[in-house]
Amino acid sequence: MKIERREDHGVITLPQEVNLNNVSEFKQAVQSLGEQDCYQIYVDCSQLKMIDSAGLGSFVLCHKQLKKHGGGLKIANVHHEYVKHLFDMIDLKRVIEIEE
Repeated sequence: MKIERREDHGVITLPQEVNLNNVSEFKQAVQSLGEQDCYQIYVDCSQLKMIDSAGLGSFVLCHKQLKKHGGGLKIANVHHEYVKHLFDMIDLKRVIEIEE
């Protein structure tokens, strides 16, 4: 997982899988950016091929925490069909902005 701090936002580039085994890394990345007063975070899903319920839950939880500070998550670069289908199936865009 790659974390970048830019002028007005952070970027977290996800690995190929986000699941129960590594979801704590995502949460720590969000927390790390928050500790730097960075509350608008783009989640780069260009490499993501699989995400489980723990990963999805962490997206929603972290988004809600960031919103308390006037920010939030924005999901970008969703290329894998499975991930697109899953996000559509649970209607994730109703909670978190997903760039097309």
